[in-house]
Amino acid sequence: MLNICGCLVQTQPDLTEAVINAINLTQGGEVHAHEGGRIVITVEDTPDMRASDQIMEIHQIPGVLGVTLTYHHFEALDDEPAPQTLS
Repeated sequence: MLNICGCLVQTQPDLTEAVINAINLTQGGEVHAHEGGRIVITVEDTPDMRASDQIMEIHQIPGVLGVTLTYHHFEALDDEPAPQTLS
């Protein structure tokens, strides 16, 4: 299953670079842009952690004021069986 979350991270402006470095060190997290204490990131599931758990951990990075989910996409990958539906 492919699971990708796009988020806006609001930081204390003087700690933005430290927050960016911490996010870039996480497996599954990627910084795409930043300006004025706001950081645009994507987070995706890894074999060890769901994206939702990673987002909760990002909340705990010193300097993070808030994390807002702005986009969510998931889909079955070609090599995975389709999910069963209830009938």
